[in-house]
Amino acid sequence: MMMRSVKAALQRPQLAASVAAGALRPRWMSAASDAVREHLANELKGIREAGTFKTERVITSPQAASITVQGRADPVLNFCANNYLGLANDPDVVAAAKEALDTHGNGLGSVRFICGTQDIHKELERNVADFHDMDDSILYASCFDANAGIFETLLGPDDAVFSDELNHASIIDGIRLCKAQKARYLHRDMADLDAQLTAKADAKIKLIVSDGVFSMDGTVAPLAEICDLADKHGALVFLDECHATGMFGATGRGTAEHCGVEGRIDIINSTMGKALGGAMGGYTTGPQELIDVLRQRARPYLFSNTLPPAVVGATNKVFELIKDDSTLVEKLGRNVAQFTNGMTAAGFTVGGDPAHPICPIHLGDARLATEFADEVLDLGIFVIGFSFPVVPKGKARIRCQISAAHSEADIDHAIASFAAIGKAKGLIK
Repeated sequence: MMMRSVKAALQRPQLAASVAAGALRPRWMSAASDAVREHLANELKGIREAGTFKTERVITSPQAASITVQGRADPVLNFCANNYLGLANDPDVVAAAKEALDTHGNGLGSVRFICGTQDIHKELERNVADFHDMDDSILYASCFDANAGIFETLLGPDDAVFSDELNHASIIDGIRLCKAQKARYLHRDMADLDAQLTAKADAKIKLIVSDGVFSMDGTVAPLAEICDLADKHGALVFLDECHATGMFGATGRGTAEHCGVEGRIDIINSTMGKALGGAMGGYTTGPQELIDVLRQRARPYLFSNTLPPAVVGATNKVFELIKDDSTLVEKLGRNVAQFTNGMTAAGFTVGGDPAHPICPIHLGDARLATEFADEVLDLGIFVIGFSFPVVPKGKARIRCQISAAHSEADIDHAIASFAAIGKAKGLIK
């Protein structure tokens, strides 16, 4: 089937005549193009045959606990969003976004250092730093960009970086960009980390890098032990807090608060695209000198447009809502306990840390995970099956994510729906 652009091109009479006469062979008709398209078609065929082809369900409502999906008459309950605090469509947050549009416009059409910094951007950077009790912060279009900018800027050939083997893809890609010596330690294995640090004792800067919460498993980094090893070896600690900021720990300050190591983390990267309103944007927060150097040298910051005012205004409102109020964090904790206890009683094995809202249901087989997700949707529960390459082969799962916006009835319905499909497939009794 010809692409839409091909059809459009052939509707231009002069071009179509040249092609028909054999006088012109556009690039999209070349042998090289044909070979690449055939190769990609075979790749897609293999993905489909393996049962790992990912389709995108189309949501026709705002993100919330209850959403509407294209092609379905009735709303469904969403149990796979990063909308941990339920603020993605909070009326106050939406109103703040609209106000920022009115007062500061739709966008800046610029990177930050040219003419892309408004007062609300500086306000947000101050809010981020204060929330994490750091000197300063720097905003990016995403935390993927923050992770792409930090390692190349901070580390050189005389330095060493030590990364957990299950760190997020953005950390892996960011580390690839830097010239430091690279060491990967076994997942949450402190003996291996200790050995790796000892082996590279002569490195000038030693940086230990870990997710605070590992997104596919819901497990938590052993931060107390990591910080002790950092002290022992004279290393810095970097933490990616995307699945912790705003909603993990007693007041939502993240994994450091949960593990009791506040003040011992040197650098934090995180996102505004999950608990903090669910829109977009990321940041680095840490020592003033580091933030100042990032503003001068971090390529994703220097060469990407600034965050749009609506996102900035909305996120400032989120910090206003949560900085001194843990009501949503506490509600989320109760919901997590209800879901975990209910699913366990139904016969499922729920992975992850019992205090964290990522609750993976391990199924193993990729096709089974996809089928399970499709069938439970018919019962009104929106979840997605995760399989390779997002998770290792043979470890497919449904990653349930709990929100403070879920009601007790919502969670009971999810448990009952999972149980019905699990029994039908012989997974539980």
